[in-house]
Amino acid sequence: MNDIANAEKLIQDGLEVKKNPMQNKTLGQHKVLGLIFFNTSLRTRLSTQKAAYNLGLSVVVMNIGTEGWALETEDGAIMNGQSIEHIKDAAAVVGLYCDIIAVRCFPTLISKKDDYSEKLLLQFMKYSKVPVISLESATLHPLQSLADMMTIYEHKKTSKPKVVLTWSHHIKALPQAVPNSFSEWALKTNCEFTITHPLGYELCEDFTNGANIEYNQDKALSNADFVYVKNWSAFNDYGNVLKVNDNWLLDNKKMKLTNNAKIMHCLPVRRNVELNDELADSDNSLILAQAENRIYAAQTVLKQMLETQFK
Repeated sequence: MNDIANAEKLIQDGLEVKKNPMQNKTLGQHKVLGLIFFNTSLRTRLSTQKAAYNLGLSVVVMNIGTEGWALETEDGAIMNGQSIEHIKDAAAVVGLYCDIIAVRCFPTLISKKDDYSEKLLLQFMKYSKVPVISLESATLHPLQSLADMMTIYEHKKTSKPKVVLTWSHHIKALPQAVPNSFSEWALKTNCEFTITHPLGYELCEDFTNGANIEYNQDKALSNADFVYVKNWSAFNDYGNVLKVNDNWLLDNKKMKLTNNAKIMHCLPVRRNVELNDELADSDNSLILAQAENRIYAAQTVLKQMLETQFK
């Protein structure tokens, strides 16, 4: 968010792009977008590729770990172990081949210091010497959040809706990137924003400062216009799954507390663990609308990058 001057304008720009996706179909002609994945992907990969094609960009994709060498990230490392190529060399080479690079990398959920330093993403930005887009990093998922906010703006019925981000159950530890990013974006837009979660699941205050934090889920859901369901692991007790005795899984009964709220989730979702079928498949579900808007969120950012970086 630090490199976005006006979140509201960018959301509106995204909605304008959606009205006519092929309006700038030659803008990226003769330019190459490199998609570098350190982790698996479905929506992020396909939506970014389609966005690039809509702008006339050529796309090359590499899955590090299965299609590339194991990378060393430590400066001054004596590379006599499993790492075969240093990131400073790999990123520099990718920068020679591509005009724009988009990188997706997850946290280890072992070291808070290492993960929140965003070392991998920042090294690509440093050594590639071309514009770099985050397709999700250890701490943030900006294009997902742009798509989420576009979806809210399309469906809101009041100028300042109540938006609730609620923690839900999961079978394993998940990153904080999506809730961090969604919180950051929600706080930059015109909405009443509440985060609800069990004790111990507080997020990093760098991204939530200004949000209403509520530990009583029922109270948080009262009169909500949008309910965003997402699991995340603990930030303070870093990467751990804490014991939760209460039931945080939404159902129709809990949703009656809301203002007939729209239901959101970034996908993939563990159905009937994180979100019930009855809600995921309901008329109020926006999960597919969010997924579709991933195309136009990526296209909006790529369009602005092409217009400003390659004059």
